[in-house]
Amino acid sequence: MIAYTMVGTKNLEKALAFYDPLFTEMGWDVCWKDDSCVSYGKEGDLDFPRFFVGYPFDGQAASVGNGTMTAFQFAAPEQVDKLYEIAISNGGGDEGAPGYRPQYAEGFYAAYVRDGDGNKLAFVVYPDEAEEEK
Repeated sequence: MIAYTMVGTKNLEKALAFYDPLFTEMGWDVCWKDDSCVSYGKEGDLDFPRFFVGYPFDGQAASVGNGTMTAFQFAAPEQVDKLYEIAISNGGGDEGAPGYRPQYAEGFYAAYVRDGDGNKLAFVVYPDEAEEEK
């Protein structure tokens, strides 16, 4: 299991303005917050993966990786649509509007955004296996 993911930022206040509304909508808690980073997850549940955003520990400028992305899974396309709209309205960049992506799998629904630092996020709904077997 993945314990946590961390993305870097050059401006924590701006990053929080982007991430706080997203994780609030997803029902995630702020588990840790100080002057250098914040983590989101489920307070008191160390088995639930956490997502950190903060300044790099080495003091160098934050940068994004080419091909690096964190994906969050949901049960319904409407959740993906809502998160995409929240991301865009809070300074996120469009990397792929919500929609079905049959090139990945029949019934695969996704939206792709970037935060203000260029970190890429995906909101996805996997096809229902019961539907695939029909």
